[in-house]
Order: sequence, then C-alpha cells, then structure tokens
Amino acid sequence: MSFSKILIANRGEIACRVIRTAHRLGYRTVAVYSDADAGALHVQQADEAVCIGPAPAADSYLNIAVLLQAARQTGADAVHPGYGFLSERADFAQACVDAGLVFIGPPPAAIRAMGNKALAKRRMVEAGVPCAPGYLGDEQGDERLTAEARQLGLPLLVKAVAGGGGRGMRLVRSFDELPEAIASARREASSAFGDGTLMLERLIDEGRHIEVQVFADAHGHAVHLGERDCTAQRRRQKVIEEAPSPVVDAAMRAALGRDAVAAALAVGYQGAGTVEFIVDAHLKHHFLEMNTRLQVEHPVTECITGLDLVEWQLRVARGEPLPLTQDQITFTGHAIEARLYAEDPYDGWRPQTGRVAGWQPDSTDVRIDHGIAEGGEVTPYYDAMVAKFVAHGSDREDAIRRLTRALEDVPLLGLQSNGRFLRDLVKHPQFTAAQMTTTRLDEWATQGEPLLQRPTPPDAAWRIAAALLAGQGGQRPASVSAFDLTLQCQGENRTQRAPDAAVQVLAWNGQHAQIGIDGVQCRITALQDGTRLHLCLDGAVFSFEEPSAYPKTDSAADPRRARAPVAGVVAQVSVLVGDTVVAGQPLVCVEAMKMEMWVNAAAAGSVKSVNVKPKDPVAAGAVLVELEIAE
Repeated sequence: MSFSKILIANRGEIACRVIRTAHRLGYRTVAVYSDADAGALHVQQADEAVCIGPAPAADSYLNIAVLLQAARQTGADAVHPGYGFLSERADFAQACVDAGLVFIGPPPAAIRAMGNKALAKRRMVEAGVPCAPGYLGDEQGDERLTAEARQLGLPLLVKAVAGGGGRGMRLVRSFDELPEAIASARREASSAFGDGTLMLERLIDEGRHIEVQVFADAHGHAVHLGERDCTAQRRRQKVIEEAPSPVVDAAMRAALGRDAVAAALAVGYQGAGTVEFIVDAHLKHHFLEMNTRLQVEHPVTECITGLDLVEWQLRVARGEPLPLTQDQITFTGHAIEARLYAEDPYDGWRPQTGRVAGWQPDSTDVRIDHGIAEGGEVTPYYDAMVAKFVAHGSDREDAIRRLTRALEDVPLLGLQSNGRFLRDLVKHPQFTAAQMTTTRLDEWATQGEPLLQRPTPPDAAWRIAAALLAGQGGQRPASVSAFDLTLQCQGENRTQRAPDAAVQVLAWNGQHAQIGIDGVQCRITALQDGTRLHLCLDGAVFSFEEPSAYPKTDSAADPRRARAPVAGVVAQVSVLVGDTVVAGQPLVCVEAMKMEMWVNAAAAGSVKSVNVKPKDPVAAGAVLVELEIAE
C-alpha cells in the first residue's frame, strides 16, 4: 500500500495540518478548493491545487466524482479526508478504494458499522460496552418517534443516525418542543448527510463528555492514547477540550480505555478513531458514538503523548504496525484546546463573516492550528471554526495560564469572534474547578451569566484610540494644538480631547503600539483598517471610527422587509404570497456555518412577495420576504 502523493479532501485548518506532517515525511500534497476558497491558506501551502466547484459544499467538497477526478488529474495515489465533509462516508472510502487510491482512514465496513449511530449502539451492546438508553428503530414516523420519546422520558436528544459535529441533533426538555425538534433535526440531517433517519437518546443531565483516542492497525493491534474532556459545549458544539480529564483517575482511565479498544475491535477498526462517552454525576460512563476519523481536538492528545497522530495515520495506511504498544505510551503534563469561532457569543452565537483584517498566529509560543490569513475572507458556506489555540503545560493550572495569555495576545481582527469569551471561560471558577457540564453554557445563556455579557470599551480604550487617531489626522492644520475628536464604538459616541497629556504614543508599527498612559507603558494590538481602528485589550477587540457626517439610514429596521441576518443558504420557507402573518411568526430559515436562524415577521400583515426558495444562497441583509403591514 505504498503511496507518494496525498490529495486532501478537505479545507481550512485541518487541510493545513495534514499538509504540514505530509511534507515533513516527504509526501507531495494536493489541495482541493471551491470558488470561495481560491485564495485560502491550504491552497497556498499544498504542492498542487485543483478547483472542485462552486462555494456550496454539496457542489464541491461533498462531490465524490469531482474529488476522484482531481486525484486522477494530479496523479495522487492516496486520499486523506480530514474531518467533517466526507470523512465518515463509507461510500467515499469505498469509491477511493475502487479507484485504486489508498484511503487514509478506516475500512469502509468499519465506517458503515459506526457511521449509523443506531447500528453502532447495537454493536456496542453486543460487545458489552455500556450505553445510554434510547430508541434505535427503523420505524421513523413522527407518531412512533413521539411514542418512544414519551416512554424514554425527558430530557432527551433527537439525533441523526448519520450525524456528527452536533449537526442533526436537538435537545428536548419539553414534549411541546418535540415536533419541531424532530422536523428540524431531520431537515438538517438530510441537508448535511443526505440521510434524515433519526434516533432518540435519553440525556444524562449534569453529564460530562469524555472521549478516548484509539488507534488500530491491519495486524490486529489496537491501543488507546488516553482520554479527552470535551464537556464545555454550546448547543452541542464543543468549545474547550483538554487532556487528561480533570475528573478521571487511573482506574477510570483504564476502564474507559478498555471499553474504547473493545469498541474498535468489535468493528474491525483500522486507523485513528475516537470513542465518545457521556459520564454521569457518579462518574459512570455510557457509550455515545464512535467518530471514524481524526478529531478536531486531536492536538491535546499529541501534546501529552508527544506523538504525531497524522503520522500514525499515514503509517497505518501504508500497512505498517502501530509504532508503540499500550505499555509504551506515556502521558506528560496537561493540554487545553480552545476553538476560535467566527461568531458572536454575546448575540446567541450568531455566525460572522467578513474579511480578516489582522491575524498574527506566529506571535506566540502556544500552538495555533488555523487556515486563515490576513486579507482572506471568512465565508458563510462552511464551519464557523477558524482556528484552534492549544496550550501544553506541566499541569492544568500552567496550561490555563499559557492559553489565557495567547488568547489575549493573538486576536482575530476585522470580524467578531469568541476570543474574549474563551479567555473568560477558562478563567471562570466553575471551569477551573472542573464543575462544567455539557449544558452549562446553554444554561448560562438563559440566566444572564456575566460571562455572556458583551464587554464594553473601558475609558482607557477611548483615550488610547483618540491618541492614535489624532496622530493620523493629516488633514488638520499644523497650527491646531488641541481639538475635540468624536469617536464611535459599539453604537456609542464619545468626544475626546486630543492630545491627552496623560496618553503618549511612543511607537506604532501598524499592528502593535507602545503606549504610555497615566505613567504606565503598555504594548497593545492596534490596527488601522481603513477608517476603523481595532484595539485589543485583555482579549477583547474594540473597533473605533469617527462617525460619518452623513449617517446611513437603518434599512434593516423596516418591518415591511424581512432580511437575512447573515449570509447563508435558505433552509426553509414557511409562507406563501397572500398569507396572513402575525408579529413574531417564522417566515424563512437561513442556515450559515452549521446554524439555523429563523427570520420572523416584525409586525402583523400579509405576505406581498417571497424572494427566495430553499437552497438559495443569500447575502447578509438580503430582502427575503416583503410584507404589507396591517393598519
């Protein structure tokens, strides 16, 4: 099973990650890209790159025929699927094998066995791996699912059997929520995976999400590389991962590892895989699912083991035995990974798109895996995760301290991200005390937790911004020694006197400024992007500009026009021309970056026009529906 050139059937940071190890080991690499990714970092880093179609994933990264053609065109003899997209599609793995390509992943039969989550749980029950109660049946009518849900009791999860990454999953705490949970989970699963089959699973409340990294080869050997704690989640999406888990002792680690290896052997697994467990308040673990691929959070395992998991994948794919036996695998220190998302955590995790104005990941000693670059675009077509900060320390406290500093020192500028939220989360008392649960962040969102309140610019930020912008005012007469400067930030206007005798700009290279303020010198990130000045203080980014003398009217506030909240793809249209609607009634659902957002009627009236249909791409602010407002 020799190979020399690897096509990476993915994009973004995981494509860059695979390229890095492949090049180190002497392999040539081929990137693929959609029209939206023509200038992406993974395209620049690969030896060759092939355009595979339009921006929507269904027309590019999920198009098996086009990917195989790219392999033929470039002479690639192996395919690495990364994670997401086609990485857990048995038909893709089989198509690669049939085309004479080495698939760097498990055999198609193992993907099939674990890819259907209902069938996987049945296999685990047979293998003696503990599982949470649920409904795994083939009968998929709403009536049967509702009856099974009532028998299981609340709370429960509605899950796509072909799902992954939180897609096609809905939490139900009231039976009133069940019909919409079934409908939306089925719709999202059909869109993302081409399979709307659902299963039900009793939710273990106050649980922790703990998973085990496993590896198996073609010679019958299987090992585990320890556990990862992925409990800090929002809307079933992981936010922070760490290894080892702060609640797992040696005996529990042995039990988790034993069951994870048994799960892998039960399906004839090969390569990298992750067995996920939910752990209850009594620290009893229950099988959730097995992800038949490399995980987003694999770097924390690499940090504590000193191993390169992509290298192990390539070696196993070549037919080599595992490099180490179980007793040769050791763990050192503690590692924490924080996922940087292009989203607004202070506005319901709303996805964000736009141009990257500033991004300097090489300015810290903490490992940052990413696939973005200054001047590049974050588009609505793919996952909102743009980077991963990974800190390794001698212990958990050491790792948290290193991670905190990196999040403060390496901000993403130009569009909203969750960077400051991540910094605050890893410093939160419940996180440092290892008291998080999988639903804690969602609970905080409804309780007004200060962690989820948008930071406001401190007085020092206004003064520093005024000092920097005043120094750029080349249009002002040199004879003017002092003047009033009006600035705008987060919807607030404030007038500052410039220059401020207590604020000195000692140096500014366009990215960082050395500031003297009230007798103290400090170094801060300060980037001027057109008319806007981005300042980063304590991990929070504040954007200042002088307000225009001709302010724009707020067309978004017009109740007659329902507009797209972000750029995305229309998932559902629930009204027709002529329909009567009431205020708050759902009109159109827009999907962007794995999130569905409903656009509701701002006032009562009737539908004058519907400008979109399902699967249409839409720009942010596009008029979706026009209404005649009732008198």
